[in-house]
Amino acid sequence: MVGEGRAAGEVTCFAGMKTNLASVMDRIERAARRSGRDPRGITLIAVTKTVPAGDIKEAVRLGVTDIGENRVQEARGKFGEIGGVRWHMIGHLQSNKAKIALRMFDIIHSLDTWPLACELNRVAALSGRCARTLVQVNVSGEESKFGLPPGELPGFLKHVSELGNVGVEGLMTIAPFANDPEAARPHFRMLKSLFDEAATARMPRIEMNYLSMGMTNDFEVAIEEGANMVRLGTAIFGPRPAG
Repeated sequence: MVGEGRAAGEVTCFAGMKTNLASVMDRIERAARRSGRDPRGITLIAVTKTVPAGDIKEAVRLGVTDIGENRVQEARGKFGEIGGVRWHMIGHLQSNKAKIALRMFDIIHSLDTWPLACELNRVAALSGRCARTLVQVNVSGEESKFGLPPGELPGFLKHVSELGNVGVEGLMTIAPFANDPEAARPHFRMLKSLFDEAATARMPRIEMNYLSMGMTNDFEVAIEEGANMVRLGTAIFGPRPAG
């Protein structure tokens, strides 16, 4: 007999999620230990693109505290249903979505243009707050990816530091997909180097607290190279439809 009024298929799905989460947490811990770090300092962000609200609620029940969404519109449909979590905007953000994004997301990982910085600053000022952001850096140079070229990061941070209502709390990147996770290591190492350089700059509202890098196929390497935020979807929820 299936308990709690759940269908058998749903219970089976949730059991798989529980197993997946336990495996992910174990892998995070082992990767952290290998690099001499405390695993408690690493934040798991569950990426919920295309994931139904019911599945997200179950993940929260199982201990997930941070949710990452790629699209403002999709997040908007889930936001009111799921409480008690921190919301991360991890996808490309257009300037015309800045206002609604700031209403929902605790932190935006994808600041990568001056117009977006200015719009976030304008909207945040209206509500007397400071927009929390990470700067996305395209360390791989792939044309298909968003993000600042590494060489533009110092100047960009200087300009953003002159805005009164935008704070930068770290950096984010997406490594090229590869079957061998080791292929991502040079990209993660480069971002960590940029992170360390930026940490010494001492500019207003620029702090290097978070290094957001690593996804399902390469998060252990990312942790070994210094990530303290990893963004995992498939590893938790299983394969999902593209979209």
